[in-house]
Amino acid sequence: MSTFLYKIGRSAYDKPWAFIVGWVVILAVVLAALGANGIHVSSDMKIEGTESQKVLDQLAAELPEASGGQASVVFAAPAGERLDTAERLAALRKAVDDVYRLDHVINPAELAAKAGVSDGAQAGAQAGDSAAAGARQGAEAGAQGDAAAAAGLGTGGANASAAGQAPYGPLVVDGAPVPGVMIARDGSVALFQFQFTVQQMSLPESVPDRVIQAVSAVEKTGIQALPSDSLSTKPALGSTEGVGLVVAAVVLLMTLGSVVAAGLPLLSAILGVGISVGGAYAFSKFIPMTDITPALALMVGLAVGIDYSLFIVNRQRRMILDQGLSAREAASRAVGTAGSAVFFAGLTVIIALCGMLVIGIAFLSTMALVAAAAVLANVLIALTLLPALLGLAGERICSAKARAKRAGQSSEPRHGFARRWAAGAIKLRWPIVVAAIAVLGVAAIPVAKMEMGIPSGATANLDTTSRQSYDAISQGFGEGFNGPLLLVAEPKNGAAIGAETLGKLAQELQQHEDVSLVTPMGVNKTGDMAIISLIPKSGPTDAATKRLVHDLRAPDSKLAQTYGVAISVTGFTAINLDMSAKLAEVFPLYVGIIVVLSLIILLLVFRSVIVPVKATVGFLLSVLATFGITTAVYQWGWLHALFGFDTGGPLLSFMPIMVTGILYGLAMDYQVFLVSSMREAYVHGHHGRSSVVHGYEQASRVVVAAAVIMVSVFAGFIFAPDIMIKQIGFALAVGILIDAFVVRMTLVPAVMAVFGDRAWRLPKWLDRLLPNLDVEGEKLIAELKAKDDASPRTAFRPGSAAAAGISAVRDSSKPSGVRRPGDS
Repeated sequence: MSTFLYKIGRSAYDKPWAFIVGWVVILAVVLAALGANGIHVSSDMKIEGTESQKVLDQLAAELPEASGGQASVVFAAPAGERLDTAERLAALRKAVDDVYRLDHVINPAELAAKAGVSDGAQAGAQAGDSAAAGARQGAEAGAQGDAAAAAGLGTGGANASAAGQAPYGPLVVDGAPVPGVMIARDGSVALFQFQFTVQQMSLPESVPDRVIQAVSAVEKTGIQALPSDSLSTKPALGSTEGVGLVVAAVVLLMTLGSVVAAGLPLLSAILGVGISVGGAYAFSKFIPMTDITPALALMVGLAVGIDYSLFIVNRQRRMILDQGLSAREAASRAVGTAGSAVFFAGLTVIIALCGMLVIGIAFLSTMALVAAAAVLANVLIALTLLPALLGLAGERICSAKARAKRAGQSSEPRHGFARRWAAGAIKLRWPIVVAAIAVLGVAAIPVAKMEMGIPSGATANLDTTSRQSYDAISQGFGEGFNGPLLLVAEPKNGAAIGAETLGKLAQELQQHEDVSLVTPMGVNKTGDMAIISLIPKSGPTDAATKRLVHDLRAPDSKLAQTYGVAISVTGFTAINLDMSAKLAEVFPLYVGIIVVLSLIILLLVFRSVIVPVKATVGFLLSVLATFGITTAVYQWGWLHALFGFDTGGPLLSFMPIMVTGILYGLAMDYQVFLVSSMREAYVHGHHGRSSVVHGYEQASRVVVAAAVIMVSVFAGFIFAPDIMIKQIGFALAVGILIDAFVVRMTLVPAVMAVFGDRAWRLPKWLDRLLPNLDVEGEKLIAELKAKDDASPRTAFRPGSAAAAGISAVRDSSKPSGVRRPGDS
């Protein structure tokens, strides 16, 4: 591998423009595809096979006219005032009529006539789909629409108001109800829910803007219009992500000591992100994609792109300054040696991400593949484009000041902070092992109380439309209106469900202690499917609502047995429960895959049994501590003001799986770069503890710099507007911080010192079976020395291949793990 990469690096260095133009062409093709296809992302997160999704699919099949996308608007009066004044009622009626006149917007009365069922049934179908579309942000996008629909807008609204004593009713203007709108009894807030002819992804970009323009006209009368997130164009990212890039630039400059050298990793990473994120958006026309998928690719792509290039540039500069090699030869060797580590580190991340495909959840698979493509692009750029850029930089990669400083230093070994830290970790190895495990164990305690779900409007920041909508609905209609449930009742014996049976079923449902309102919404044409809207008393993420869903779904419940029906449930809470249950079910399987992959890959790379086991245990400690801290901050609300949010809530359902995959890959990056340096020192003649110190001293600075850069990049996403991006960015930043500085930089040298030379022992039968990947570049150095020896024109001089490689070849000829007497 190292020889092959050496040749690629030499070719790219010698012919830089061929490689540069090639990558620019790739970027141009991606941008052209993006311009032709446009951006098509949505907030939908469907998990096929769950009960809630089956109900939505069933409704779409029975009522295809009601399967388009939904949206909603909350109208709020100023404090202490009412909406139902003559001027404001006229403004509301005009705004609603203007929306219904727009292309791609359906009038609910027309839809009910086409569907052949009650208007309430049509609204109920909208409620279920709206809950699915609203799963991303909860009540603001879906539950608002659910609340309006579930209350039975239009015809159904009148029935609901008459049947119960709910503090709301249809909005009536000039003696006629306004389709799709209901108003609270105190007149403070109204809900307007409507449907499109197609899903949001297929809507022309101008339609949401025109809807917002139409409803915003009411603000002239003092009414506040709060559109749902399905209408808004709020970006998943903000402006704080640039802070991470600034920190990365400063760290690169401090580490590499040259503006030219520091600029190359940034340039490479930005190009990689442009290709991967642009490609993701370009393909979004053909592949269903959530709007946080490209954001995840940006997050991961920036971090690994900078780090991978940093490792190669740093290795080249070390070879120039320490060994006296030319920039050309040093660049080629850096690609051959550090490039090998980059290749296997990137491969590890890609495999970890692709492992999510076995889970079988479509939107997670898409996220994983897009993130893996971002990593692959950055690996290829680091191995091909970066040496081409180094070819353009030439000898300027090391400034004259750096060369003069290095020339003036003594050739005696330097005992800096890294050596003292490693020596201290070895000396206090047992206290450090115990302390690290204890600290990480304490940090992991909150995991036992971790609650998974989909963030709702209840946890959004107070100044957002999402939170204001949630609070307005709760105040005007009750918190349960933010998470209505949609029930589908089907007879077990195949008989039709009559109106009388449907009425009795609704009356008995109304008796449940956590039910606020039940509205029979109608029966389909064949009479074998009844649709019922149910509004709980508790909020969409409350434990009481979750218990209600379980009670309704129970096949042996009194209700199901009495009426001989099977009841299926969908809606925000039901979708939330199903998604969390499905992900909790597959999470142990995924962790098992990660552990097995870790053991196999590290066994191949390090040709050791102890090192892979140690690395995997360290990774598990890091992940548990990361989830514990994330739970304390985002669920319990610790330090919430510091991290830019107002209210704690459940953690994102798919966050543990996604973060575990990414953290595994990145943790193995540091494991490979740090421990491979220790193995290289061992292979080249250092004793067990001496190899730990020597390898740590060689690799620690660049690993620390890489970790600081990665933490900075991820931390920049903590203050993004989207709560999902916030949580993922925080978890990744904390995870890298723990894994790099507590596990790899502190625990690893202590544990390696405990095992000494035994860490590198491998059973002979296994040694014969495993291929030699040559991550340390031993074969490459031997080949270069052989070429120098075979050439009569090659003098043995400092900086030649022979001088640089002779000590390595002297020791690389012996088998791994075998030491000769007198080695030191």
